[in-house]
Amino acid sequence: MRSAPSLSIVLPAWNEAAMLPKAARVLPEILDREKIDYELIFVDDGSEDQTWAEILAAHEKNPRIHGIHFSRNFGKESAIFAGLSASRGDATCVMDCDLQHPPETLISMYRLWEQGAEVVEAVKRDRGKESGFHRTAAGIFYRIMSSATNVDMSHASDFKLLDRRAVQALLEMPERNAFFRAMSSWIGFTKAQVEFDVAEREDGESKWTTWKLVRYAIRNIVGYSTAPMQFVTWAGVVVFFLGLILGIQTLSRYFSGRAVEGFTTVILLILIIGSIVMVSLGIIGYYIARIYEEVKGRPRYVVSRRV
Repeated sequence: MRSAPSLSIVLPAWNEAAMLPKAARVLPEILDREKIDYELIFVDDGSEDQTWAEILAAHEKNPRIHGIHFSRNFGKESAIFAGLSASRGDATCVMDCDLQHPPETLISMYRLWEQGAEVVEAVKRDRGKESGFHRTAAGIFYRIMSSATNVDMSHASDFKLLDRRAVQALLEMPERNAFFRAMSSWIGFTKAQVEFDVAEREDGESKWTTWKLVRYAIRNIVGYSTAPMQFVTWAGVVVFFLGLILGIQTLSRYFSGRAVEGFTTVILLILIIGSIVMVSLGIIGYYIARIYEEVKGRPRYVVSRRV
């Protein structure tokens, strides 16, 4: 059996047939030039195009390129952890298959690891071309996640290089609904950072729609933060004080001998309180659903083929 490479690179791929051949060509060229022993692990997350065929073709040309094929689409987080589980390198890097994570930055991260860093995070110098709504929503999401993890995640990305010990620590974490960015920050270890500019996508389209990003944010906020539950508490406090103020006003009018018209006020209060109660029940129900998913203990992914 060949000795373990010094660097494993995990590349989640979903419908990336257009960009995968370039990634399979560019990364080996850069790593060979730097004389870094490597393996590339492409994880096909149940693609609907020719992604798996491209992985097989890349493997035929370069035996250091490996592939994992999911039985269906399980999501990027599952693909990342499947790649981490299959990696054998002394260090493992996770990066995007579309090369929006610049391959040249990978070399800087590897050199920092050689100097002793155990978790090297590539942080975005800017967020590239994004809509104002997307940028604002991302800012709110990362503020909540930073509060939950006690780690600044305002410029976090999945582009990380991890020492073997850090990879093992992640794989030992049992939760089914994983969030790689938060978990890799939570485990600690000696950290270093490298800044990078998000490259423009050369071919194909981004797989992240606004709705997918919203669902992704909600799932991970609930999984790693109690902020929504705290909303329930604060909403109750606000309604209590509103009721207290209205009660004082009603008693004042009663003792002053003035009739309280109040019908509109009562209707509005019922609507407000009813809405808050329903939202609160929805939040609690979502947490219970996530607990139910964890208790079932199903695997994060199912592998159908390997190469």
